[in-house]
Amino acid sequence: MTNAEVMARNAAHEVGVYARQPVALVRGRGAEVWDADGRRYVDFFAGLSVSNVGHCHPAVVEAVRAQTASLLHTSNVYHSVPASELAALLCRHSFAERVFLCNSGAEANEAAMKLARRWGSTEGGGRYEILATVGSFHGRTFATLTATGQEKYHTGFLPLLPGIRLVPYDDLPAMAEAVRDETVAIIVEPIQGEGGVVTPRPDYLPGLRALADRRKLLLILDEIQTGLARTGRLFAHEHTGITPDIMTLAKALGGGLPVGAMCATGRVAAAFTPGSHGSTFGGNPVACAAAVAALGVLADPKLNAHVREIGGHFRRRLEDLARRHPMITQVRGEGLMLGAVLDRPGAGVVERCLRDGLLINCTADRVLRFLPPLVIERPLVDEGLAILEKALAAA
Repeated sequence: MTNAEVMARNAAHEVGVYARQPVALVRGRGAEVWDADGRRYVDFFAGLSVSNVGHCHPAVVEAVRAQTASLLHTSNVYHSVPASELAALLCRHSFAERVFLCNSGAEANEAAMKLARRWGSTEGGGRYEILATVGSFHGRTFATLTATGQEKYHTGFLPLLPGIRLVPYDDLPAMAEAVRDETVAIIVEPIQGEGGVVTPRPDYLPGLRALADRRKLLLILDEIQTGLARTGRLFAHEHTGITPDIMTLAKALGGGLPVGAMCATGRVAAAFTPGSHGSTFGGNPVACAAAVAALGVLADPKLNAHVREIGGHFRRRLEDLARRHPMITQVRGEGLMLGAVLDRPGAGVVERCLRDGLLINCTADRVLRFLPPLVIERPLVDEGLAILEKALAAA
């Protein structure tokens, strides 16, 4: 089928919730993808930071192939080898002592918020309120939507859930002042992705950790976009030297397959008992086999060093572009999670880049967001940025 044929079929049948770009992608390898008409693109988006190990990484492909030949599904009435291996690896590579496996980032955050309330009910004196931040994005279920601090996502879905309040991001005094007797937890992204690659001051996460300790709160870090080597550390909070009580993961965890995880300390996780939470497809053997393979790549110190090195090169090139194109007013981010703030809406730049063979994304209306596969090398970075410069010049 051609791009036009795929788009026509979707237009005729699917619910129109996606503002899709006018291409149908059919093949990918590393940091390159091809559409149904055979056209090649440099990928600076990685399926929204899902394909961190690159498109169709051989280890992930082989793990999926082997698992699909043996067992596709068990349900959580029974144990499975891939799920047990993934949970053990996540604990080995993080602060966590217990893991709940699910299917998406929204489910991971939903589980985290439910666990916080359950812990507040059983161990926290009946506390229930969760503080989130303005500009955040945590998902599209009602609980995670309520915690998402962007009004555009709330439109048409009011009233939202009680017991969740929004506080300005990167503002420690505001967060401290917001804590009430009923507050049980704070949920925050180490870097706000959908909010515009907003990077807080270095003392922000340590300050939240200190506040949580002082007020006996749980600190939940949403690492769904920032985690799994995206910033040059396996988890973004490692840059600050702190650990949370609960961490959520998804996106890159499955190497392209849908899988999420809520990771927690044993002390907090004990609040969940049999029957208190669950997921039919959580811990699916195929998704977990893919995740085990992907995590083996993402946890490699050599890959993380590569991300820091290539990320530094990428950022320097963006800053050079900013000096020559005043349309870019700021460059921010960490590792290969970068944003270029524009002085105008960025949709036109995205469209021009697409026409010339580059996939990028604009979020928060005027922030170009760069999330390339972490295996990308300098030649592709430079090729993509040359396309971007041409698009900026034409804007």
